[in-house]
Amino acid sequence: MFADRPDTNLEEAEKTCVAHIPRYNVVLWDDNDNTYDYVIEMITSLFGHSTETAFKMACEVDAEGRVIVDITSKERAEFKRDQIHAYGCDWRIERCQGSMNATIEPVDDENET
Repeated sequence: MFADRPDTNLEEAEKTCVAHIPRYNVVLWDDNDNTYDYVIEMITSLFGHSTETAFKMACEVDAEGRVIVDITSKERAEFKRDQIHAYGCDWRIERCQGSMNATIEPVDDENET
């Protein structure tokens, strides 16, 4: 392949260059205007998580104030954040003013386990 290029070092040409696509967390933030049922329904609908996983995430957002619901590319994270914002009110609570809040943040690879 490189026989006609004497200036090319074959060992260097065979090295694989790995490009890492930056990953982003989709973070769901707690509020007092949505029920557990709403959160579970939204997470299973938008992210395809099981009901059990969605329940654990609902518990975490309630206890910790936030939960990471997805880790993905920046473009998909922005899309998923927007889907959360567009999900609508929790019809179970009359005072509900709208969807839950979500943000995206770069994954801190140093703290990944």
